[in-house]
Amino acid sequence: MSIEQKRAARRYTLGLLFAAGVLAAGTPTIAAAQAKPEAQTIRIGYQKYGTLTLLKGRGTLEQRLAAKNIAVKWTEFPAGPQLLEGLNVGGVDFGTVGEAPPIFAQAAGANLVYVGNEPPSPASEAIVVPKDSKIRSLADLKGKKVALNKGSNVHYLLVKALEKAGIGYKDIDTVFLPPADARAAFERGSVDAWVVWDPFLAAAEKQLGARVLADGKGLVANHQFYLAARPYAEKNQEVVRIVLEEIAKVDEWGAKNPKEVATILSAQTGLDTDVVALAASRYAYGVKPITADVLQQQQKLADAFSTLKLIPKPIAVKDAQLPAKQLAAQ
Repeated sequence: MSIEQKRAARRYTLGLLFAAGVLAAGTPTIAAAQAKPEAQTIRIGYQKYGTLTLLKGRGTLEQRLAAKNIAVKWTEFPAGPQLLEGLNVGGVDFGTVGEAPPIFAQAAGANLVYVGNEPPSPASEAIVVPKDSKIRSLADLKGKKVALNKGSNVHYLLVKALEKAGIGYKDIDTVFLPPADARAAFERGSVDAWVVWDPFLAAAEKQLGARVLADGKGLVANHQFYLAARPYAEKNQEVVRIVLEEIAKVDEWGAKNPKEVATILSAQTGLDTDVVALAASRYAYGVKPITADVLQQQQKLADAFSTLKLIPKPIAVKDAQLPAKQLAAQ
């Protein structure tokens, strides 16, 4: 073979090797194109009460979203203020709280939106005292130590109860504690009264014999609100809509199946069945879109807290409303 022939053969071999290299390099690209898109996750904050706990226990949301390659991550919070702090810092995308937490969160600059609410449930929160307490009326709270979770739904109940009794907010000694710590203080007698919501309320009644001094009836509506981080809600309108649809389904189911509700709640919360059954008997089922009337009720809370200097500045609750058309079916 001549030198020229050897050079030609060498060029041919190198060409084959180069072509093989190109094909090999292209293989991952082809595989990547055929692979499923990376799964998304919606991070949901919940508490030991309400429809989201039932939704988690039944697992129907996971089934619905799996078809869209979306996973669900659940995170439990001790109360609404802590949950909304998690939402504000980007730890959760969606969650449920009572009436007051969104007011405090919005006043603190949280970028959240209201996306739905359950009907009023005024009996699901109350001011309780020890069974042998000498406190017999709201007027007797003057000068007493009252425990509550600051910025939670019961904060407004306390404000309205004192107003009804003609007692100034500063005429009592408020002790801000999360539910577990408040219960401990209540049990050892470090506080005279406790303002709390279900199922902690039901547990205090059933396990401690706590006496209800006043619940929310005639004082507050006590809505359960569903909120989302605004950036998430605006970017994932369909997912938020699906979550609300699944909440509506579990609401309808729960209203018809109280025994099954108690069983699921007991498993999810670790509380006795008789405790969660009492709490569930005071639930209000039937999620609805946010309306101007509900927002106006929220504005009354905001104004009251502003007047009492409990929030740093006045707010317009309507600024935290997601336009209804953004959640309408596409």
